[in-house]
Amino acid sequence: MENRNDQEKLKKKSVFREYAEAAIIAIILALFIRTFVVQAFKIPSGSMEPTLLVGDHILVNKFIYGVKIPFLRKTLIPIEQPKRNDVIVFIYPMDPSKDFIKRVIGVPGDRIEMLGRSIYINGKLFKDKYGVYTAPFQPTAHFGPVIVPQGHLFMMGDNRDHSYDSRYWGFVPLASVKGEAFIVYWSWPHWKRFFHIIH
Repeated sequence: MENRNDQEKLKKKSVFREYAEAAIIAIILALFIRTFVVQAFKIPSGSMEPTLLVGDHILVNKFIYGVKIPFLRKTLIPIEQPKRNDVIVFIYPMDPSKDFIKRVIGVPGDRIEMLGRSIYINGKLFKDKYGVYTAPFQPTAHFGPVIVPQGHLFMMGDNRDHSYDSRYWGFVPLASVKGEAFIVYWSWPHWKRFFHIIH
């Protein structure tokens, strides 16, 4: 009788241990994926409309620009650099506790100038296929020219008239880039946007 009870106790411990080990492995795997591969974010503002809407839930590829050491912002294994028109999530330079999402307009070495609603990069008119202007009237604006420093990016929101971006707070260090947004996996009430690819 005692042997049977001992066997049942051992069996229960074995089952509990299996579940505990599976849970620990799942947690470690989830943390690894979130840290190095993919992370989910929610869009809180309209600065990237119409590309991204308020309430969109997106996935960000953290691996595409290289493997980074957490908290140190150092790239351990570089893969590629952000390119013009990439939509990226980055640490807001003015407040490291916040993440921003914008589109890459200028890469290191670019000369950026804005005349009214026209963007010039290195003296040539930029084909701004993603930028939208919603203000009914806007006086002629002049920004720049500025040179994007090495190791930095110039960012703008697609909703040009309602975006707080590099025109106001400057450049984004490459070390602050978290990853590239690539898909809307959930959006409410915009249900037709589920699994919408981000360009």
